[in-house]
Amino acid sequence: MKTLDIFSGAGGLAKGLELSGFEHAAFVEFNRHACDSLYENFNPERVFFGDIKDFDFDSLEKIDLVAGGPPCQPFSLGGKHGANQDSRDMFPYAIQAIERLAPKAFIFENVKGLLRQNFSDYFEYIILRLSYPDWILQDGGDWKTHLNEIRSINKLCCSKKKYDVKFKLINAANYGVPQTRERVVIVGTRSDLSLPWEFPTETHSEDRLLWDMYITGEYWDRHKISTSSLPVFGVLAREKISRLRDKYGMFEPELFPWKTIRDTLHDTPDPKSNHGIIDHVFRDGARIYPGHTGSDFDWPSKTIKAGGHGVPGGENMIRFDDGKVRYLTTFEAKRIQTFPDDFKIKGAWGEAMRQIGNAVPVLLAEQLGIKLANAIGCTHNTQ
Repeated sequence: MKTLDIFSGAGGLAKGLELSGFEHAAFVEFNRHACDSLYENFNPERVFFGDIKDFDFDSLEKIDLVAGGPPCQPFSLGGKHGANQDSRDMFPYAIQAIERLAPKAFIFENVKGLLRQNFSDYFEYIILRLSYPDWILQDGGDWKTHLNEIRSINKLCCSKKKYDVKFKLINAANYGVPQTRERVVIVGTRSDLSLPWEFPTETHSEDRLLWDMYITGEYWDRHKISTSSLPVFGVLAREKISRLRDKYGMFEPELFPWKTIRDTLHDTPDPKSNHGIIDHVFRDGARIYPGHTGSDFDWPSKTIKAGGHGVPGGENMIRFDDGKVRYLTTFEAKRIQTFPDDFKIKGAWGEAMRQIGNAVPVLLAEQLGIKLANAIGCTHNTQ
């Protein structure tokens, strides 16, 4: 099954899809450092370094899946909120790829801000354009006029190609990623193929982590931490424990517990030690101030972010039980984003963290990819 990976970044989504059985026909990426990472981890001959506007879609044949993460700055909660008025809005080019290649399916990931109320019309426009990629905007029109046109065909029989499009706000922590990362995932399958598609079932929960911490103590036992050394439960913790007992009674929550930073880094050596891991380098200067408190060691990491004006250290910093903090190393950030340990991220710490923060967690991408591979595999030999 062949994929075109656009707006590839360092390749988190691409790696997950590869692990789930897809073969990448091409990557399209504009950032030089991200391309350097792609060169290291994938077939460099298939990496197109440049603007997607200059990529020749006609050079590809029989693409089963188009995948990617169109730049999120136009919709980011921390950005300028320009949406379609932001020159970095690349959704029109993602739609163009669907129009030209007619893949069996597509998958796109973007920030939670895409669902903001003030973007609702444009988000509807994106979904309808992905649903009817051949319904092209005529010269002289604007997207709002085009939206009204597509709305009118939504209830009519359309002879042009059509996709069944679903979207979901996903928290990566609910799929075993040690990070509370909420992102919008959009998946479309070609209507004429009647491909079965539902988002993967969640496997992990906050309730189970709290249960293992506060009801059974299994979490602390697993890490050989004496409960006598734990802090006295505060009011909020006692309320959570009470709610858990009321909700589940004697029966533990069915899902697996959320993964914590401690779970993820339990076998990682101190970055100051002589460990021989190239990208596990201690970086000094981390400190706490209001709004910049880091991620608790015994909780999933906060969302690792790229940052429009440098790396936001609060999200890229560990806060330990004793209150001390330090920056994540590149190696640790890769683990939190579930990259394989041997995956190479090129560039200095700030640039590497930007690429990691922009990536789709590999484990989440793999789970989405398995579902897509199963759906596309139903028709792969006949269509």
